[in-house]
Amino acid sequence: TTMSQRDLVLTRLIPVPRAKLWRCWTEPDLLQQWFCPKPWRVSAADLDVRPGGHVRLTMNGPNGETHPDDGVYLEVVPNERLVFTDAYTAGWQPSAKPFMTGIVTFDDEDGRTRYTARARHWTAADRDAHERMGFHEGWGLATDQLVELAKRL
Repeated sequence: TTMSQRDLVLTRLIPVPRAKLWRCWTEPDLLQQWFCPKPWRVSAADLDVRPGGHVRLTMNGPNGETHPDDGVYLEVVPNERLVFTDAYTAGWQPSAKPFMTGIVTFDDEDGRTRYTARARHWTAADRDAHERMGFHEGWGLATDQLVELAKRL
């Protein structure tokens, strides 16, 4: 299985400076405002944005669902690249079931930002499951919310 067969990718050319998009990804109060497609929401975000630092989110659904999401940052290049995974939790403790690694890049392009969000899965079956869960629609709606928030900063 090649990387592309395990990846889901969303890319957009966004008319917002990458520093504003970066802030929305790395400041907990901002991330909570856009990260989940409505009517879902993030009720808690604890981010230690550095390689080896933790990311802890609690996502809540409209019917009382609660979904905790814990992981670590693998790579942090301010305003350029953010890599995180749920394969580990804080202190490099292996998670019960690794699902994906997220790779988000912010590239300058013609006065705008080429935003690419990639979900890289351990298996093609995990990729397919994520796609069936609504990756394209969900991440697309969340990105719309990200753009609207970044425009207001």
